[in-house]
Amino acid sequence: MASSAAEAPSTQVPRIQTWRPARPRPGGWRDAPELWLEAERDQLVLWIPVALGVGIACWFVLPTRAQWLAALLAAGAVGCAALALGRGGRLARAVAVAAALFACGLALIWVRAERVAGPPLVRPTIAEFEARVERVDPLPARELVRLRLAPDPAAKLPAHVRVNLSTGDMPQGLAAGATIRLRARLMPPPEPAVPGAYDYGRVAWFDGIGATGRGFAPVKVLRAGSDAAGGPRQRLSRHIQDRSPGGAGAVAAALATGDQGAIPIEDADAMRNSGLAHLLSVSGLHITAVVGATMVIVLRLLALSPWLAMRWRLPLVAGGAGAVAAIGYTWLTGAEVPTVRSCVAALLVLAALALGRHAITLRLVAAGALVVLLLYPEAIAGPSFQLSFAAVTAIVALHEQPRVAALFARAEESRGRRLLRHLGSLLLTGVVVELALMPIGLFHFHKAGLYGALANIVAIPLTTFVTMPLEALALLLDPLGLAAPFWWGMTWSLELLLWIAHRVSSLPGAVAALPAMPSGAYALVVAGGLWVALWRTRWRAMGWLPVLAGLAWTWATPAPDLLVTGDGRHLGVRMADGAVALLRDRTGDYASDTLSENAGGQGTPLLLSGHPEARCNRDLCLVRRRAGGREWRVLATRSAYLVPVADLIRACRTADIVVSERRLPRGCTPRWLRLDAPTLRRTGGVAVSLATRTVATVREPGDEHPWRNGAPAASLAPRSSDGERKWKTGAFGLSRKASGPAMRRIIGRRSTTNA
Repeated sequence: MASSAAEAPSTQVPRIQTWRPARPRPGGWRDAPELWLEAERDQLVLWIPVALGVGIACWFVLPTRAQWLAALLAAGAVGCAALALGRGGRLARAVAVAAALFACGLALIWVRAERVAGPPLVRPTIAEFEARVERVDPLPARELVRLRLAPDPAAKLPAHVRVNLSTGDMPQGLAAGATIRLRARLMPPPEPAVPGAYDYGRVAWFDGIGATGRGFAPVKVLRAGSDAAGGPRQRLSRHIQDRSPGGAGAVAAALATGDQGAIPIEDADAMRNSGLAHLLSVSGLHITAVVGATMVIVLRLLALSPWLAMRWRLPLVAGGAGAVAAIGYTWLTGAEVPTVRSCVAALLVLAALALGRHAITLRLVAAGALVVLLLYPEAIAGPSFQLSFAAVTAIVALHEQPRVAALFARAEESRGRRLLRHLGSLLLTGVVVELALMPIGLFHFHKAGLYGALANIVAIPLTTFVTMPLEALALLLDPLGLAAPFWWGMTWSLELLLWIAHRVSSLPGAVAALPAMPSGAYALVVAGGLWVALWRTRWRAMGWLPVLAGLAWTWATPAPDLLVTGDGRHLGVRMADGAVALLRDRTGDYASDTLSENAGGQGTPLLLSGHPEARCNRDLCLVRRRAGGREWRVLATRSAYLVPVADLIRACRTADIVVSERRLPRGCTPRWLRLDAPTLRRTGGVAVSLATRTVATVREPGDEHPWRNGAPAASLAPRSSDGERKWKTGAFGLSRKASGPAMRRIIGRRSTTNA
């Protein structure tokens, strides 16, 4: 019986086995990156512009061509190794794509730098030449007009030069397209005055500017420009300032056209120190207002026709009109980087709305950054690009967080609760934006506003919902003669905005000033911030570690005790009380501000001749500065006149550091550091930290970036038409009989005579 039962055929249907790929075990450490990237797969695309930007930034950081080539080869090797050893996983593909984008970014900026190459001027010269006017930028606040000129090839000058003219020297007919003859003092585009200062030489290289200078009257117009009024941007700016004079009108012109040249210096400083300067730069706020207003007007006008409303998708047509308005407004305002970024973002938003997709996302920000980097890869080194994208990324990343989105989502509530929710959203957004922009402000400008979040709570709604609509209505109704009330309302709102800026900037502690932020610390902060903003899983919290490390590095970095400009004329000394004292009694505003900001000083710099720790006469200054457990003696020349050689040599031997704008005698051997003309020609500006005995220089040995190492042919430095005035100098400069007892006076009693 049992046997028969065993031999009976089974009625159970056999299970068909299908092949499935083996899933990685969740607990394996080797599989953890794959699981993490699988969870973050929607965020991987956001790192495309980041990888491209890292390659571009690497080209700026590495000094030599050999290192650029080595970085390209290393990126290729890493990509190939990842594909060969990664077994087709997501991590291997991500590494390979990142390496390829890194190489593309480095190659892109390298090619861009070579393509815009133009030999700059070799040395300062005074020349008379003919030139075609390419651009005219009025700067009424400084009583200047800035010209971009294309000199005649016969002048043997760079292809493009930038010249400033006094407003009173502007002749009739000088406009874009004109041909003029002028006499100007030209000089090569300046490098940073001290380490960490603004590098106009780099900016000028990518802009094609080979020389800058000052023009002298008279300026003769050989052929008038095609538009003597200055183009639509300047005409609109002048029209607004005529209707609303003063600082309010200048700010109104900046809101409409991006032209900030007429804003008074004190108003511009107040806007910057209060965190409201972003309102003056045509960016997302202005583009959004233009696109929104255009869409509303077009949609309402077309909806008046029932035939069109029934047969056309009017929102799509209005979106197309908004796109045209965004492109036209970007062209009108000069197509600066923030405007281009905002225009690209607006076009992507309109395209997403037309396709029925969610528009405001981090992918939109990434797409805008990618477009800007492909068009202007050099923009990544400037503060405009970094500030713009940091602010937008912080805003979108904040509001994409589920908890924040739920907190500020629309709900059935009273008007009072809705108002409080909106105010809370503005405050939180302002705080996050200020925190995101503070490291960038400290790195580029060595200062950051502390009350910007509070000021923006009032300033942004005031500008968006009051000032800009009133200005738009005033411009639209001005041809009909009905705009007077709107001009008055706009002027009143802008005066209120300036009052807020001045009040906030005058508060105690409104501006935090720090010395130059180390590049490594800044890189850590940026990398950590991107890690926190772009990831979504719990691993994003790891980004706070490099952020905190970069901030701690910055805080621990001591302020430089001495700052010497590349020409040796200007010296800034950070005294024991933190104040910055200047060598020369007559120091220009630019040099004074540069030395003060890079030394982390606040307020107006002092004068060494009036400081109790220094003894100065007309020719020399001796400063005693205690740092690092010892007293340092710094000797600096402050005039171009001869000092007796024997006295100077004896003083040098008792000094630790000697600074001079001219060549010092061989016997001048200080105990530690000698910074005279030959040394500074090799190093550029110098920053010295006495406690750590470190010296930072503008020029790095072997730097092969074209704006540092691209010396042109000697023919590009012509002699001036009237000849150069030759001074007969000795080893130390001009002789002056009255300066015989100079060293005796400085070693003995203190002299307060000015230079």
